This record gives sequence, C-alpha cells and structure tokens, in this order.
Amino acid sequence: MRRLFTYPYIVWLGLFVVAPILLVVFYAFSGTDADGNTYFTFSNITKFFEGIVEGQPVWERIYVRVAIRSLRMALQTTVICFVLGYPLAMILASKGFRDKPILLFLFILPLWMNFLVRTYGLMSILERNGIMNNILMRVGLPTIDILFTDTAVLLGMVYNFLPFMVLPIYTALTRMDKRIIEAAQDLGANPTNVFLHIIFPLSMPGVISGITMVFMPAAATFIIPNLLGGGQFFLLGNLVEQQFLRVGNWHFGSAVAVVMIILMVVSTFILSRFEKQEETSEGGMRL
Repeated sequence: MRRLFTYPYIVWLGLFVVAPILLVVFYAFSGTDADGNTYFTFSNITKFFEGIVEGQPVWERIYVRVAIRSLRMALQTTVICFVLGYPLAMILASKGFRDKPILLFLFILPLWMNFLVRTYGLMSILERNGIMNNILMRVGLPTIDILFTDTAVLLGMVYNFLPFMVLPIYTALTRMDKRIIEAAQDLGANPTNVFLHIIFPLSMPGVISGITMVFMPAAATFIIPNLLGGGQFFLLGNLVEQQFLRVGNWHFGSAVAVVMIILMVVSTFILSRFEKQEETSEGGMRL
C-alpha cells in the first residue's frame, strides 16, 4: 500500500526533474551539422572556457568572468543575509519577544507574492523618482541613484532571499534543548560563551540550510539582474536565458546550465560535508 502512494511522486519526479536534466545534458554534449544530423561533442563545454583573446588567462575569459561574478554576488548575498538574519532569528526565538507572530507574518507575507511582482515593487522604491528618493527629499537629504547598478542587484537579492535564511535558523533555534543552555549558565558560563559554544553550534543545521537556500538561487537568478541591473550585470542565469530565448543556441545554453549544475553540486557537497562534521561534533558535545 505504501508503495502505491509513492508512484505519483516517482512519475512527477521522472517527468519534471529527471527528464529535463537528461534533456539539458543531451543538448550540452551534442551538436547539429548542416544536414540536421546530431553528433556527440565536447565543444559546447570547452566553448565556455575559451577566450576571445588568444593566450588570455582562464579567469579573464568572458564566460568564466560571468561565472565568477555570479558566485561572488551569490556569496555576498549569502553573507549579508546571514549577518542580518541570524540576530533576527535569535530575536524571534527568544522567550520574551511578544510580537513574534506579527514579525513572522511580515516575513512570510512577501513569499505569498510572485517573485517578479516583489522585484518590480523594489524597482519602484529604488528608481530616481521613487518612494525612497521622495522621502529623502522631504527630510532634506540628498537623493541616491542606485537603480541599474550592482548595488541594486545585491539589494534585490538580499530582499528576496532573506526569509530563506531567517526561517531555517529560527526553526533550529526553537527546537534547541533549552536545558543545555540553562546548565551552562548554572555552571557560570557568560552569554558570549553560551552563544559561541552552545547556541551557535546547535543552530548549525539551520545555518547550513539557510546558506544553501540563499546561495543556490542567488547564483542562478536572472530576473533580478535583468530588472534591477538593467541588463548591464550579466550572471549565469542571464547567460542561459540569452542562449535559449534570444540567440536560440540550445546546445551552448545547455552547456552553461551543466556548468552551473556542477557548481551547485560542488557547493552542496562542501556544505553537506561541513554539516556532517558539525553533527559529529554536536553528538560528541551531547555525550
């Protein structure tokens, strides 16, 4: 009976996850000649690492620079979300915080709206005659023009992905055994030692989940750079969109997607290894 209930999930997984990935891999490692015949090739992958200027270092080649920029923006977004999100999650998880339901609702509310709508809303705030500059003019402060810059793209990523950092950390903190903290306090540990040696290590599963849920979509997004960056800041997601929808080169677009998948898998593997080490040390601490 249990196996019967798993069949719809297996069908859904095969149709909408496995099949698209196999299709992308097929296009990435194939080409079409003048007669319309399909052949196997690595040229689409090697094209990603080729440079326009002969002898150019790998890290300065155009597509590699796009990958480096994407990873840098995703890393900056993840760090900012962690710095902002962890204290907020601690405030939400604290016993004496009375407005917890209201703040949680305000964090979850944007997730009910479409991602595109949220980004357009941020555009209206950041534009030259937008809400933010009108407020600055009314209080006598100089206006700022950050729309269509990398700052606007970074701000848009933090705005859209911050809840995905806060909620997993909040969940880990609320599930923490408070008796361990009370025992440490009874033994004379000050708040700093309690946080560094108990609270933070025990919240690492939530931190790792938050990092994964922020870093992965931030590295692959294309809507935010398109709208807030004005198309001037090209990331890997924009490159895939360009090759599929504008250029019509599905083979190279799939190759870029494969490179992006490999980067995601490597990042996930590193994070999972780190999480296992934390779980091992956590188990030792509990013993």
